[in-house]
Amino acid sequence: MNLRLSLPLILFLIIVPQSIQGSIFKTFSNTLSPKSPPYSFVFPLSGNVFPLGYYSVSLKIGNPPKDFTFDIDTGSDLTWVQCDAPCSGCSVRTELQYKPKSNTVPCSDPICSALHWPQKPECPNPKDQCDYEVEYADQGSSMGALVVDQFSLKLLDGSSFVPRLAFGCGYDQYFHSAHPPPATVGVLGLGKGKISILTQLVSAGLTRNVLGHCLSSKGGGFLFFGDNVIPSTGVSWTTLVSPMYNNHYTTGPAELLYNGKQTGLSGLKFIFDSGSSYTYFNSKTYQAIVNLIGNDLKGKPLKDVKEDKTLAICWKGAKPLKSVLELKNLFKTLTVNFKNGRTNSQLQIPPESYLIVSKTGNVCLGILNGSEVGLQDSNVIGDISMQGTMVIYDNEKQQLGWVSADCDKLPK
Repeated sequence: MNLRLSLPLILFLIIVPQSIQGSIFKTFSNTLSPKSPPYSFVFPLSGNVFPLGYYSVSLKIGNPPKDFTFDIDTGSDLTWVQCDAPCSGCSVRTELQYKPKSNTVPCSDPICSALHWPQKPECPNPKDQCDYEVEYADQGSSMGALVVDQFSLKLLDGSSFVPRLAFGCGYDQYFHSAHPPPATVGVLGLGKGKISILTQLVSAGLTRNVLGHCLSSKGGGFLFFGDNVIPSTGVSWTTLVSPMYNNHYTTGPAELLYNGKQTGLSGLKFIFDSGSSYTYFNSKTYQAIVNLIGNDLKGKPLKDVKEDKTLAICWKGAKPLKSVLELKNLFKTLTVNFKNGRTNSQLQIPPESYLIVSKTGNVCLGILNGSEVGLQDSNVIGDISMQGTMVIYDNEKQQLGWVSADCDKLPK
């Protein structure tokens, strides 16, 4: 189970001055492509909510290009890969790790200052490497140095593009024992910070500052940069809010409905985080929803089962289940009702988007108490509640959108 949301105190608060385009980004001008920018990029995804707990993308880095798999994470900014420098605490074999080739970013480079803003990087010698450290809400962490290398990216039309991008070479990783490390080699940071891969591409004028993903309930899906794959109709939108010192994709205020009825839960803000396997509500909201579901199940053929530790709350039916859909009629839809001035937009979370079937055939609640894992008053919409939906993060218009979609088909 992943919770890749960057902790607020460690979150990379990035403002990159235009001068960076003269350092890291100058290498773009030599790259040839069959048409003019802005481009759209589409990446197939692997993974699932359960049992894996993450969705991943494979990217080719270096020359010759080598495949690396990344956990996709809209809850953090920095992209990093486990690095043979050598590596402490790495979860993958040495031959799967990235091997740096004298390509570290010096601490005097503006992108290093941006990485550490509002603090300044320790830089006694301008030629010293640019160090980083990131911590996540699941208590995992990565420490390393910033490097630059070429990425082989596929455009929507099938042609290739090879920009040089800055990312983390992680040579010291920590994974909390309660959460086994994923089989991925690193994290693809898709937050709003200037160090993110998308923002680097945008700063070079190569794509729109828009990204999105479509996570399939069957496993897999796709990730995209740019706006060419967004449907022209049917998309619901709500405003992104920008709390101070926060690069998360935060929406609200909103109210939570249960079975279409008001719950008294209002004024809520929600962070959309593809790095979180499950959805998290603050303690008050979580307890209210658990009570509503519990009251609804009274007299129904489901019983609490304490011995199943898959998630905090699980129920046992008359016989082992194979699919959430077998019990869909026993549970009700949750609705996040966003108030956008005079209009409302609603994100429907049906039972199959907040329940899983455990390995023993029980049904478990994929909504967890965020206050118990250090999220304090935050509410997080995780992968489980974004399945079967194209979710669009539009940084240009500062809005977040969603529309039901077939996530098993790559857009053309």
